[in-house]
Amino acid sequence: MKKELWKDKKLWAGLNNPDLKNEEADIVIFGIPYDGSVSFRSGAKDAPDALREITYSISPTTEDFESFAELKLKDLGNIEGSSRDDIFEEAKAVTTQLVNDNNFFIMIGGDHSTTIPVQRGVDAGLSETFGIIHIDAHFDLCEDMGGDKLSHGSTERRALELENVKGIENIFFLGIRSIESDEIDFFEENSVQVLSAKEISKIGINETLERVKKQLGHLNKIYLTLDIDCLDPAYAAGTGTPQFGGLTSRELLGILEGLFELPIIGMDIVEVAPGLDPSLTSLFAARKLVTEVCGFLKKAKSP
Repeated sequence: MKKELWKDKKLWAGLNNPDLKNEEADIVIFGIPYDGSVSFRSGAKDAPDALREITYSISPTTEDFESFAELKLKDLGNIEGSSRDDIFEEAKAVTTQLVNDNNFFIMIGGDHSTTIPVQRGVDAGLSETFGIIHIDAHFDLCEDMGGDKLSHGSTERRALELENVKGIENIFFLGIRSIESDEIDFFEENSVQVLSAKEISKIGINETLERVKKQLGHLNKIYLTLDIDCLDPAYAAGTGTPQFGGLTSRELLGILEGLFELPIIGMDIVEVAPGLDPSLTSLFAARKLVTEVCGFLKKAKSP
């Protein structure tokens, strides 16, 4: 990223206002360009910078032909450090403050391990139970991967250790179509709330949303984490561990629209690896997801 690009007011469809106080912003965006916890292909560290670079040319409008130009948006830049511990500590602190200030935020990863400190920050910033919606090709419920308990495959296993998550019943998995060998026992011994990509294709978007809302609708706070490999590789090839048979772009957009009828307090988009796909399908998918989420938030603010 060019030095202090995040301060450019032309970013994010011209809505970026780095001079805003955090508490004045409708949306706060920050990046965690870290992919040192992957088990296969790297490249997700490049996503925050690359995504900013393709937000100059778009208008603040949605696919429903509606403007969200009135939203106040602030980009905090990237969280970086000399070690993973330093990065994760800072990410947790930033997230905790955003939650304390009731800021809706979007974190751009990074591999899926970058969600771990963000969810820890959400936990530290709340004094009530919160839910997690995990949209992904993978459960990320491994106790560790290669001895690493902070791997990108251990995201929700670490979430289960958080004080305010309370248990597996407060996590809902969508789009899953892969399971690791050391996740099988956990899956068989626990009531994991999941709709696979195959099931979603069969039951449709409306039924999918009804089941999620039935399970998590009693909660006042929900965090949403979205791994771009939830999409079929036909729609998002640039990612470290693509899995055939995923969600379509239309399914994902429809599901997200319905999920934002729930009290989503923040989200992330992770595992976008621009260098793994010359056509940048994953990067442009992430851009579309951000703009549509802006539209969902604008609708929620409208009287």
